[in-house]
Amino acid sequence: MSDGSRGKTVKKAEGPFSGGREQGSEEAAAPLTDQKDGLLPLYRDLLESRGRLEEEVHRRTLALATLAHEIKNPLAIVSGYVELLLTQKVGPLTDRQQNILAEAQANCLRLQKFAQEFLAYSSLTMGKASVTVRMESGDLSACLSEVCGYWLGKFSEKGVALYFRANPEIPPFLFDYHKVQQVVSNLLENSLKFTPTGRAVWLTAEPHILERRGRMGAPPQVERRSASVGGSDMAQVTVSDSGKGIAPEFHLEVFDDFFRVPGDESEAQGAGLGLAIARRLVQMHGGKIWVESEPGVGSRFCFLLPMQHA
Repeated sequence: MSDGSRGKTVKKAEGPFSGGREQGSEEAAAPLTDQKDGLLPLYRDLLESRGRLEEEVHRRTLALATLAHEIKNPLAIVSGYVELLLTQKVGPLTDRQQNILAEAQANCLRLQKFAQEFLAYSSLTMGKASVTVRMESGDLSACLSEVCGYWLGKFSEKGVALYFRANPEIPPFLFDYHKVQQVVSNLLENSLKFTPTGRAVWLTAEPHILERRGRMGAPPQVERRSASVGGSDMAQVTVSDSGKGIAPEFHLEVFDDFFRVPGDESEAQGAGLGLAIARRLVQMHGGKIWVESEPGVGSRFCFLLPMQHA
């Protein structure tokens, strides 16, 4: 950068070890160019260590994904046989035998869900070409209404009410219909898991104008004009529940891979990947996702989708 008062070039040390030093000579670059006892070798060592760690994580993820794929079919077969036995078409069962088989079936389904969830996660994190976003013009309200229909049965079984209201103010825009449904399914499943019987979960969608004044790009006056002329540029989808809530210190961590809120292990029935998958799918749309929650009050999981038109 240039010093306007002297017309002199000022060089700034680059890299994470620069310590923010600025000097008017080439000495500022010395820590990264001194091959003998400077910081450049250490910096390179850190980059190499990071590369090795990423490679190891990739290798283990691939191994676990292969394992998850291999156990899917045997689990499906076992679950099918258990279901057949429960129909009693191959012979009568005692009450105790039915209870044992029902428990076995529940655990088979749980393991199948683990395998499916991990395969979805590994596909997203390993950058598989098959995981792409198909942006097509669609009706967001119809998309959300359909996914609610999938979940009504499970909510009824637990005695939790599920409410959804279509919003005619959101026009058709470009998004991946099925991936948005996957995001909403993960959020609904999470809310159902932690919402007690007799309470409710709400799914809503509404237009949203993204606050862009703090973002780099066009001057503020241009940003304000584009927002006022174009109207709402985002759609906000919210899943609100009346469960136990999440402490503020975990509001960012809940979207991390394999994370479970401390103290919820006894209730959690997943691998801790549902919200992590949701975050990646929202980001693939160019959106953002967050949680607003207070212990004892409930949680609001929200995500934004850019309303791009064909």
